[in-house]
Amino acid sequence: MRRPSAIPSPAPPVEPERPAGAQPFDGARRRATGFGIDASAGAEPDATAIGPEDANATVPILLERGISTAREHAERPDPTAPQDDVPLTARDLWQATRARRKALRTEIRRFTQRSRRRRIGWIAGAALALLVVGGSVGAAYSPLFAVETVTVEGTSALKAADVQKALSGQIGRPLALVDSSAVKAALVAFPLIETYRLEAHPPHDLVVRIVERTPVGVLQADDGRFTVVDAAGVVLSTTEARPAGYALIDVAGGTGSKAFAAVGTALRSLPAELRGQVDGATASTPDDIVLKLSGGAQVVWGSAEQSALKTRSLQALMTANPGAASYDVSSPGVGIVG
Repeated sequence: MRRPSAIPSPAPPVEPERPAGAQPFDGARRRATGFGIDASAGAEPDATAIGPEDANATVPILLERGISTAREHAERPDPTAPQDDVPLTARDLWQATRARRKALRTEIRRFTQRSRRRRIGWIAGAALALLVVGGSVGAAYSPLFAVETVTVEGTSALKAADVQKALSGQIGRPLALVDSSAVKAALVAFPLIETYRLEAHPPHDLVVRIVERTPVGVLQADDGRFTVVDAAGVVLSTTEARPAGYALIDVAGGTGSKAFAAVGTALRSLPAELRGQVDGATASTPDDIVLKLSGGAQVVWGSAEQSALKTRSLQALMTANPGAASYDVSSPGVGIVG
């Protein structure tokens, strides 16, 4: 609220002039104040008190109405001037408070605009990430990604169709819900499978990558039947007649002995072409492995250590001396031909 403007002070009273020898008014003269004469005290001047000698004298004229009008005009506020002295109402206070709050909110929004934009960006990014993750997880566990085909790879001795038939129970399951325990139980029925790996190829393909066991030789049982085994001694098949292309293994202690493990390691290190030329393998201990080739030559192998290096040495000796009766690679750095 602004302070009221100063009201101009009235001019000092002026004593009316009287002619020389004139009598004062009624003993209680009227006092001139402000813009007129104060007539609050004393009686009206007597008109008969003026003599002939005073006919030409100047007599003051009482302008009561003129004085009141001038006083009212001086006290009346200028309509063009701001009305500072007008009292404020409750509505004026409410409007002023509202305008002040609105201006304050505008300033706050202006100064916090950058932080609000940054916060909105973070919220939008988090919501988008949550939507993407939630949608992906929901879709992965929905029938939209159900198994429709089972693809088997890596088989040679096995038939892929037999493996697919064993895994037919996974058809219709979402890829994320494939039962690995059920898959393992189904593949145990195939002894030739050494390891396997499951791969989900969205939207509907389940891939089974199989590593088959490598047969390294045959064992002859007491009943005369022949059993094909791998390097770990796992039985792969059993036949009445000896299968061709496999070495006859003769070791002390059977498939659970260290001698058999050494022989299996030595035979598995040979390339398939060279392994097919081995007719028999014998060992009484893990360090005295002897291989007999189908051409009649004998290979002194020694222990199973450095079998890969011994294989390369044997190939070099056989290439340089194809008609030799024996090859000693027990010390791979020094090959002996007999």
